[in-house]
Amino acid sequence: MNRKFIYFINPISGTGNKSLLPGIIKNKTAGQHIPFEILPTNAAGDYTWLKEKIITESITDIIICGGDGTVNQVANGVRDTAVRIGIIPMGSGNGLAFAAKIPKQVNKALEIIFAGNATDVDSFYINKKFSCMLSGLGFDAQVAHDFAKHPKRGLVTYIKLSVKNFFAAGTYPFELILDGRSIHTEAFFISIANSNQFGNNFTIAPRASLHDGLIDIVVVNKMSRLRMIGAVLKQVSNGQVRLYEDKKYHHNDIHYFQTKKITIKNPGLAPLHIDGDPVETAAVFEIEIIEKAFKLLMP
Repeated sequence: MNRKFIYFINPISGTGNKSLLPGIIKNKTAGQHIPFEILPTNAAGDYTWLKEKIITESITDIIICGGDGTVNQVANGVRDTAVRIGIIPMGSGNGLAFAAKIPKQVNKALEIIFAGNATDVDSFYINKKFSCMLSGLGFDAQVAHDFAKHPKRGLVTYIKLSVKNFFAAGTYPFELILDGRSIHTEAFFISIANSNQFGNNFTIAPRASLHDGLIDIVVVNKMSRLRMIGAVLKQVSNGQVRLYEDKKYHHNDIHYFQTKKITIKNPGLAPLHIDGDPVETAAVFEIEIIEKAFKLLMP
């Protein structure tokens, strides 16, 4: 198969110096005798024009040098094409790359891309907005909103904002509706996950898979902050999927279950993020899996 690449480089993702990246890409890709071009990412996140370019120029692979937000935008733009997506992780969290076991080292990530092994991965819709990895309501979404406004990027900034919000965070009322059942709860946050990653190898949904046809729902309930630390650490290390109709449901600090679709009512208008990017919230969210949404180059 003759391959042809487009590399997208996000100049503002993460904190690393990207000045050497174009040279590495040119040398390594030319060495593979693969035609390619390097383009900047679109600040508006609009990649609808890509489909026509893929067809007219016989593009086989789109390589994203950036973070989860950029992967989201590009993957959504090329859905329903045969193009394969590769990642050179350069974001602040790189959750999808970590979940797919794609290393952060540029040369090693390129080796995976050149090998050409692509796997179908799922995504999901949240009110018809595309999410390829993780969306969230509440505490973590507030961190994402604050992070987007902060002049400094990177993990250190994210940790500082997380600590600040941890002590300021309150709970929100939610109603979860699935399979005709309704669950009312007060929660610090709800994670809607297609992967097992929050980012930076922090696992919030340890049973999640990129291609099992299911969305993982993690609800961190109202409790003391000290107790929440222990509950989240336990969830990270060994979170167990439980049936949502379990009689002990309301006695659990964290609810963790899997489904293909769910409605979440959000009367308190808890903030929302989609793949780490802040998004306007809503009073009701309709969420459903998109099976085999795109092809990802993986080890």
